[in-house]
Amino acid sequence: MISHLQPIPSSLYLLADTAGGYSLASYYTSLGLFVISVPGLWSLIKRSVKSKIVQKTYIQQGEAKKVPNQVAGEILSFFTRNNFEVLDIAETITFEGMMIPSRGQAALLTFCTCISLASVGLVLTITFPEVGNNNWFWLTVLSPLAGVYYWKRASRKEQIKVKMIVADDGTMSEIIVQGDDQQVEQMRKELELSEKGMVYVKGLFERS
Repeated sequence: MISHLQPIPSSLYLLADTAGGYSLASYYTSLGLFVISVPGLWSLIKRSVKSKIVQKTYIQQGEAKKVPNQVAGEILSFFTRNNFEVLDIAETITFEGMMIPSRGQAALLTFCTCISLASVGLVLTITFPEVGNNNWFWLTVLSPLAGVYYWKRASRKEQIKVKMIVADDGTMSEIIVQGDDQQVEQMRKELELSEKGMVYVKGLFERS
């Protein structure tokens, strides 16, 4: 009598099939989220408290050009309002001040951490169902720690360097700014400047 050999189900199939009714598609989807989000999470949190130094060249928007003295006054006023002081006055003006933590950035980090830990919880729920279907998701309560880490370490001293180039006819030609990308971008918005060689399109949620 010849017995028919039955195919042996893979351990992964058994794992997914017995873990609370989860399918292989659910397992691979959650595993993909785990692989994509979790390894880079700690790197994202660490980078959030470090400076990203950029150098941008700006020109004035619109047809009505402001005179150099007016632009210089607006730049000085902007940095003064943001707790910066003039450190050096030369061809390039250096401002120095303290960067303060952003509530929006802290909230974003907390949200990203929560999503990543939820992905971990979903993978562990499928892989180790004996612990309980929902117990692994308690990992998400750790997500506020990312915001706390950022809030305690984000304060740092920064320098912003500004160089104004005046054309031969006395009008403002270019403004070269070097410093933390967030502070530089905020200055661009408030002074209504355009990056040289770029066409600026106002964002959907920006005020007109």
